This record gives sequence, C-alpha cells and structure tokens, in this order.
Amino acid sequence: MAKFIIENNGPLKGEVTVSGAKNAVLPILAATVLTDEECIIDEVPDLKDVEVMCSILRCLGAEVKTYPEEGRVSVKMSSKVNTDPDKELLQKMRASILVLGPILVRENRATVWLPGGCAIGERPVELHYKGLRQMGSDIEVDDSGKVSTETDGLKGTEIYLDFPSVGATENIMMAATLAEGTTIIENAAQEPEIVDLANYLNKMGAKVKGAGTDIIRVEGVEKLHGAEHSVIPDRIEAGTFMVAAAMTRGNILIKNMLPNHMVPVIAKLRECGVVVEETELGVMVKADEKPLVSTDIKTLPYPGFPTDMQAQFMALLTTVEGSSIVIETVFENRYMHVAELKYMGAKIKVDDRCAIIEGNKKLKGARVRATDLRAGAAMVIAGLAAEGKTELSDIYHIERGYEKFVEKMQGLGAKISREED
Repeated sequence: MAKFIIENNGPLKGEVTVSGAKNAVLPILAATVLTDEECIIDEVPDLKDVEVMCSILRCLGAEVKTYPEEGRVSVKMSSKVNTDPDKELLQKMRASILVLGPILVRENRATVWLPGGCAIGERPVELHYKGLRQMGSDIEVDDSGKVSTETDGLKGTEIYLDFPSVGATENIMMAATLAEGTTIIENAAQEPEIVDLANYLNKMGAKVKGAGTDIIRVEGVEKLHGAEHSVIPDRIEAGTFMVAAAMTRGNILIKNMLPNHMVPVIAKLRECGVVVEETELGVMVKADEKPLVSTDIKTLPYPGFPTDMQAQFMALLTTVEGSSIVIETVFENRYMHVAELKYMGAKIKVDDRCAIIEGNKKLKGARVRATDLRAGAAMVIAGLAAEGKTELSDIYHIERGYEKFVEKMQGLGAKISREED
C-alpha cells in the first residue's frame, strides 16, 4: 500500500493549474453510451475513477482510446450495448450507476450492481430507480445488490425528486434524451456538472433545457450522434488549493478556475481574512497579509457551501483564531476525518451533524489515514501546516479524485512525497 509523507515547509507559493472536473467527466463518459458514433472528450483528468469508467465502457462494448498526456478520451460504442456488465467493475465506484439510464434507454433492459465509492453516508440510489420507474421501467433489486431493469420503452413524464440528487438528475436526464415524449425533472440538482452534462448532451443532438435551475425539461429525440466536448474545470480541486494556500498562510495563483462556481467557498475564505482576487491570469489567494479568524459553515446542495469542501475547510478552521461551527446537512457520516485531525492535535467536538472547532491549535505530524477522498485532501492540507512529519495511508482515495496531486503540491513548494509502504 502506498502512502504520502508530508512535512511543514512554510507557506505555499507559486501557481497551479486546475484539471478537468472528475464529477463532470464521469457522467459525460456515461453519456457516450447513448450513441454508436464516436465521441471525443477533452480536458479529461488522469484519475483512477476515469480509468474505471473507461473499463466499464469497454465492458459495455465500446472501443475506448485514452490519451492521458493530451487529456483526451475517444469512445465509440457498439451498435449493440452489453446489458449485463461486470459486477466487480461496477462495484469499484459510485458513479458506475450512471450507465443504468443510458443502457436502459438504448436496449430496454439492463442489469447492474449497487455501486461502491466513499463511505461518507447514505447516498440512496432509490431516487434513480424512482425516476426510471415513473418513465415506465420495471426495476428489481435483490439481496445481493443485483439491479434488474426492463421496459417496453421509456416514456417522458413529470418527476419530482425528494432530494436534489446530482446522480439521479444525471441518470434521468440521460435516459430522457431518447425516451418518447417530454420529461420534466422538478427539484433537480443545479450543480455546474449538471450544466456541463446538459451542454454535452445538446451537442449530441439532445433537447435539454433548464439545466442549472431546479426544473429541467428534456424533449426526447429518436437518435443522438457523436460530439466533441471539453470538460469544465474541477471546482473542488480549485477549492482544495485555495484552502491549502490559506492553511499554510501562503500566496498562490490558481489557473483554469471558474470563480462563479465557488462563490460560497470564496465568501467563507474572505470571512476568515483570506484575500481572494480575480485577475486575468487566474485567481490569486493570499493568506499572508493578516491573522486569519474563525467563521461558521453549513453544507448545502449547490449553490450552497459544497459538502465536498467541508473536510478541507474544517482542517483550516483548527488553525485560525476563535471557535467555529460546521454543520453537515448533506451526508450524515462525513465527519470521519475528525478523529484523524484529533490525532494531530485538533480540538473538535461533534454532536450529531454539528461540529464545534476550537481554533488556534498547533497541529503536530502523526500517522493518519484518508478515510475518503475529500477527507484525504484535508489530511494532506493539515500535514502541510503541522509540526514534524505526517504519514498518510489509504491514499488510493485521493488518487481517485485529484490528478497529479503530489506533483502539483510540490510545484507550490510543498514537502510531500509518495512512497510504497
């Protein structure tokens, strides 16, 4: 098993370029199942999750060519899609459920398996099934996690999501592109990744309107064609580097970042005393001008404060002046990093979904682990500000979602290395 060795070497300085968004590229790759023509996706990050999704597409019958150095993937699905993909592949990551809608609308049947992914709490796929059932599909889930679906043909309908689930919105939206009639998704997720997927689907010939609002309207068409598309920058990677700059009291320039995707994170950093400036070259983050102070955060679906930035921000709050409150409303099990931060000297008290952080603590290096993807990033950030050496295990979580994370951190002056244990 590999691990990261992290040491404190002072403020991060320099510039870093953000990669394409993991949470955008995975549904876009799943959408290539909707056509048998070649699709070319650019700005694709070189990640474990992307590698798994490409393997799933090959299992479904696609010819997939990857060009990691160029950030490009070419997919040409066969005219007949395999409706019973490999169980082991599907259970490697959460996003594998996104192929369900595209397979079902192409072949009128699909057999998939309940997905894996980070253990951050309940992320019920029932909303996916509910929407597809309303569109005319029979869906059965057995005790082993096998999901069997069949339909005489999906039909457009009105679907209300009990929670604005990103995955359910994406799955239903993709299935609706080739369904008969018009589908209206109410209380839809509004994340930028939803908009990016809709833009790609429309390039393929789909008729999707309203993405980015809570009501999405999809008019079904008979056929989709191939298209070329560039994935949006990863807002969570950008936010992670912003918090890393603040944590180390550094001064960095972040390139290929869309500030309008990160409004709540930028606002909270500014409340802490971090200077965030938009320039022609990118976003400057300066935390070396004055002492940082506490603030409170509450995670919410987009456009609220992203749950994917909660762990990183909590790490920062352990080192600023004053006490802070963090409230996690999206996932009930997303405080597993608290125990790891405590090993490093943080003082945090958790009561249900509320965490109270006593700031101004001097963190100390320790042996800790990445309990999930974003918690792993938080532990790296904490290690950069801690006295002594930090050994971080279970880093496969981080490598699922951050491209060239070590190299990018090293480019900013971080003392971090990857070692085989």
